Amino acid sequence: MSKNLFNLIVSDLKAAKKRDPAARNYLEIFFTYSGFHATFIHRLCNLFWRIGFKFLARFLSNLSRIFTSIEIHPAAKIDSGFFIDHGAGLVIGETSVIGKNVTIYQQATLGGITPSVDSESQRNIKRHPTIKDNVIVGSGAQILGPIVIGENSRIGANAVVLKDVPENITYVGVPARKIETKNFKDTFNAYGISEGKIDDPNKKSIHVLFKEIHFLSEKIEKLKEELYKNTDFKNAYNVENSKKKQSRRK
Repeated sequence: MSKNLFNLIVSDLKAAKKRDPAARNYLEIFFTYSGFHATFIHRLCNLFWRIGFKFLARFLSNLSRIFTSIEIHPAAKIDSGFFIDHGAGLVIGETSVIGKNVTIYQQATLGGITPSVDSESQRNIKRHPTIKDNVIVGSGAQILGPIVIGENSRIGANAVVLKDVPENITYVGVPARKIETKNFKDTFNAYGISEGKIDDPNKKSIHVLFKEIHFLSEKIEKLKEELYKNTDFKNAYNVENSKKKQSRRK
């Protein structure tokens, strides 16, 4: 085992200990954490992939998926301090790039947009996300396509992200949209949850429509009052109402 690979594995152990309050010691993490097992095996698979033993890398990766329920393609590039919490159902695609100190929860997907459509044209090209340093991806989040998630960003649980996410921002919802708050490197928000005001364009549009309807209603009432002050209009209005009442009686 190379020194660099050993350092990566140690950094993954430290990340699990630091970010999971249930982790009591490194021995427990090493033997019982499926997220660590998946990352550990991926480190080996990635090494085999890079030196040309691609079938062996895929075979070991598949065994890891069977035992951990976590699927990481051997070609995916993952930097130090990577932590998978729980992890069941997690999928990380072939051309994904993950930076330092990234945390991902269960059932998240780093995938392509249309992998089954015209597959030949998508071979050997970047089609999966790039996750920058200190990002947290909540459970069930779907990050799709060759997009970039900026440093210190948070992706909320079950969010569907199809566009680049700026640094220090939390995105939630379907499709994902930003929360008006700032994230910082030293803060940790489990499952990508942050306090803040959601920038919801649909909500803004509805508020504008309500204001417009209220304004028009007030204007109509004022016009009615002005017209009612006119004696001829008032008499005509009363006559018309009388005719309607008589017709209803008949």
